[in-house]
Amino acid sequence: MVHFTAEEKAAVASLWAKVNVEVVGGEILGRLLVVYPWTQRFFDSFGNLSSETAIMGNPKVKAHGKKVLNSFGNAVKHMDDLKGTFSHLSELHCDRLHVDPENFKLLGNMIVIVLATQFNREFTPQMQAAWQKLTTAVANALAYKYH
Repeated sequence: MVHFTAEEKAAVASLWAKVNVEVVGGEILGRLLVVYPWTQRFFDSFGNLSSETAIMGNPKVKAHGKKVLNSFGNAVKHMDDLKGTFSHLSELHCDRLHVDPENFKLLGNMIVIVLATQFNREFTPQMQAAWQKLTTAVANALAYKYH
């Protein structure tokens, strides 16, 4: 189990309170699909994913990105029980969706990158360290139910 200090929790929560989930979620998922094109195979029903412009402007990408980031918000609320918080999603992604758990790490990297671009100077090295620790812990929690 990962231990978060009071300072790390406060840093994550303070930045999270400023995140526009609708905008940031779409950018995070869009970037994942552009930078790691093999992840597109999980989103066949999303329609046109043929180019960066198509992906970043795709309303289904934006909507699902918002959903993903809203789920990630549960991590911010439950940093002391990430495995329990993401147990159901871990089972879903393992047993039904068959998502390679490595993709959770890639998504975590996209979260950190987009937050860094959105919050520039506020995203200090200390803030980055706290968010990197959280995204890694969430990726591990999502991979927990894999056999």
